[in-house]
Amino acid sequence: MTLWRIRATVDDRPGYLSVLTASLALRGVNILTVQVQPTELGAVDDFLVDAPDALDEAELVAAVERGRGRDCWVARSEARGLADQPTRVLGLANRLVRDPDATGEALRTLLAADDVSWRPASVGVDRGIIGTSMSLADPAGGSFALHRAAPAFTPAEYARAQALVELAATVVRRAAEQVTLVLPDGVEVAVRPACADDLPGVRELHEGCSTRSRQRRYLGGAALPRPDRLRRLLEPSRGLTLVAVAAGSDGAAESVVAMANLLGEGDEAEVALLVRDDWQRRGLGTALLRRLVQHADGAGYAALTLHVQAENAPMLRTLRRLGRPSSTEREGSLLTLTVPLTAQRKGIVLSPGA
Repeated sequence: MTLWRIRATVDDRPGYLSVLTASLALRGVNILTVQVQPTELGAVDDFLVDAPDALDEAELVAAVERGRGRDCWVARSEARGLADQPTRVLGLANRLVRDPDATGEALRTLLAADDVSWRPASVGVDRGIIGTSMSLADPAGGSFALHRAAPAFTPAEYARAQALVELAATVVRRAAEQVTLVLPDGVEVAVRPACADDLPGVRELHEGCSTRSRQRRYLGGAALPRPDRLRRLLEPSRGLTLVAVAAGSDGAAESVVAMANLLGEGDEAEVALLVRDDWQRRGLGTALLRRLVQHADGAGYAALTLHVQAENAPMLRTLRRLGRPSSTEREGSLLTLTVPLTAQRKGIVLSPGA
């Protein structure tokens, strides 16, 4: 028996696929996998089959055409083709997370392309597919051009390829966004945008904080936040969450030692910090707050708000170190501090007093 790949277009009508499979079965062809990709011209069926050694390419094409298939393409396949498409795509995605520079090779493997090249942004190329050629936008700038002799690319293949390119760009962007802070005592801490994978580390951060620290962060509530709330804090719909990660001692794993939240609502954004007790009074909170202010400035927020307990002297000192004017409203033991920003929205400059 011999492995073959068969691709053919079939009218997207009830029973037509069964006619094609029956025609193959009459010739002893065993269908191992099938993918159906909708197109404007009909359903493109991609088969991996095990056929008798006596059958050649011409006989397979004839069997497909007798089964009402058209635009048939047939090629020998290898045992690695037995891996299903989702498994292959996940494997390539894992490779790109480890090495985003391998985007071109990942595209070649995914689509069995004969040629993959990158073009600068200055080259005007329409994105999309034309027969056996494909052009993909690179979010980092420029585009990828792909070509293969046969078969023609499908919209589903284009979507998969674009998703891989965007994944690689996201990995590169996150790496660029990570910075290393050197604290006044000389200790280095990595600071980066948070993601869903940080949930275990952030939960350990909360568990490692004293009741008093959690009360100050959550304004009286000392209990550990529920996982769903932590997930929303890690990836807010508007805003940014930063985590500070420090290397463990004696080869221990890295740990999240601080979290800083910027939660957008309208033209303003609320700021909150949580620093593990043994990392407090080392300048980490001030450094995180400055980075959030820079992000808020760039994002165009008009002001920052902080809700602070009146007795939380460390947080009040941290805010004063920003060197920015602020207004304060008091309600019982709760202070609401507002820090105006100079923001630009839709070409309108908002002054601090706006």
